[in-house]
Amino acid sequence: MGNTIRALVAFIPTDRCQNYVVRDLREMPLDRMVDLSGNRLRRFPVHVCSFQALVKLYLSDNHLDSLPPELGQLQNLQILALDFNDFKALPQVVCTLKQLCILYLGNNKLCDLPRELSLLQNLRTLWVEANYLAQLPDVVCELRLLKTLHAGSNALRLLPGQLQRLRELRTIWLSGNLLTDFPTVLLHMPSLEVIDVDWNSIRYFPSLAHLSSLKLVIYDHNPCRNAPKVAKGVRRVGRWAEETPEPDPRKARRYALAREESQEAQAPAQPLPLPPTSSRGASVVGQYQRPNSSIFRTHLH
Repeated sequence: MGNTIRALVAFIPTDRCQNYVVRDLREMPLDRMVDLSGNRLRRFPVHVCSFQALVKLYLSDNHLDSLPPELGQLQNLQILALDFNDFKALPQVVCTLKQLCILYLGNNKLCDLPRELSLLQNLRTLWVEANYLAQLPDVVCELRLLKTLHAGSNALRLLPGQLQRLRELRTIWLSGNLLTDFPTVLLHMPSLEVIDVDWNSIRYFPSLAHLSSLKLVIYDHNPCRNAPKVAKGVRRVGRWAEETPEPDPRKARRYALAREESQEAQAPAQPLPLPPTSSRGASVVGQYQRPNSSIFRTHLH
């Protein structure tokens, strides 16, 4: 009954009903985090913007397609999750949150990203998976501190050459796109540790042996005629790989990004209490996961 009432309430656009959803949020949470995921919200409860010391805000799995300008008051925000909503364009107010280091935009209806995204120069992790991107927006190449880019399940056919400006980029997930050739720009990015081009249409792989930082390449489910050559010790998941592929590569990818979120979300002036890394994160290579949704993030709270 409680879930039914909550579902009905979220569809009624009144302040009273929105207050029902956030009825427990009368003061700043001690952990500086608000999680309103899965509440079927159609508009953002402006009351949350009064918590100006907020560091983490999760709005995943709702029906949001806009955000109020008051969100700009949350200038301490480091993690913002907007995935699994109805955004057709990224609200401009998000680009004013200059302390953001992790931004989840997956599973929306985005065809592009605004130029103002370049203002987020602290951004380390960007998820734009499962949108309508036919090309990687040029503005992504201006996020100089970006370490993780998840752009899987779009309609990408190539990557821009400017991507090599991202000297800090370590992991790139491109599974489920329309790549017919291995992106040449990745051959000029020696800092990459993880390359995922699973579920594309790549027929030939060039040698990746010169990528000195590479630890994992996932190239399965491509109509390729060869396996990519890699340096000794690099793990490959795909056809003709010498190693036995992990039984569940997708599940095996989750823990690394969970750990990354914990590391990147630390505020230098006021360190946050972080969950301990479990024994599941003991292997360096085994920690690189391709998260597919917001589900695993509940374990970080």
